[in-house]
Amino acid sequence: MFFYAAKLGWFVLQPSNALTITLVLGAALLFTGWRRIGRWLVALSVAGVLIGGFSPLANMLLQPLEDRFERPQAMPDDVAGIILLGGGLDTIITTERNLPALNEAGDRLTEFASLARRYPDARLVLSGGTGGLIFHDVDEAGVMRDLLVALGIDPERLELEDRSRDTYENAVFSRELVDPQPGERWLLVTSAFHIPRAVGCFRAAGFDVIAYPSDYRTRGASDWGRGFYAVSTGLRRLDVVTREWLGLVVYRLTGRTNALLPVP
Repeated sequence: MFFYAAKLGWFVLQPSNALTITLVLGAALLFTGWRRIGRWLVALSVAGVLIGGFSPLANMLLQPLEDRFERPQAMPDDVAGIILLGGGLDTIITTERNLPALNEAGDRLTEFASLARRYPDARLVLSGGTGGLIFHDVDEAGVMRDLLVALGIDPERLELEDRSRDTYENAVFSRELVDPQPGERWLLVTSAFHIPRAVGCFRAAGFDVIAYPSDYRTRGASDWGRGFYAVSTGLRRLDVVTREWLGLVVYRLTGRTNALLPVP
């Protein structure tokens, strides 16, 4: 139930959709006795598009999440395993074209492949099922396996967790699969902005991991003063970071993470 409620709620709440809905509602009210409210809604939506699309607001919200967990300054000599979370694939195009199609988070897979070669004895876990609500798509773990094998990773090393539909299930089902033992070191690979929520979920599931962020979207705090040249780019990034902050709040309220904003 949580999965479906989250999907439907996010459809309405993501800024690009919310601003569009506000604009359409405001325009419709201009032709009724609620014209004053309509004008305010139209003005609000236009202001939201301009601020969210051109200003550095999205970067200001994203950068603190990306820098919350740094990569280990001194990598361990050995690790028990490496976990890669899904999210780096465009599953709809992958399904229709029958070939792996990476999205803007595809760095996760290349970083994972690099770590797999660095630690040849580590267990390799690919965590990701099918998260589609309307469109039928493939399980991410299987596609990630095919892509990593094509990149030269031994298929015998790859373990698939293909039941999860969200970050919390990534953590719970991965723990069930690998049964981590005390003192073992496990690396968790996902997008930098997603690391805080992911680590919180794994901790809540009783699985202590070492964060290994990838797929950075900002250059750091300097991006607080840099806006966007295209409204679509700014709104897209605002959608991404709003989803992550809302996810942190909702996951904490529902007990899916052990802290609102986990710390290293």
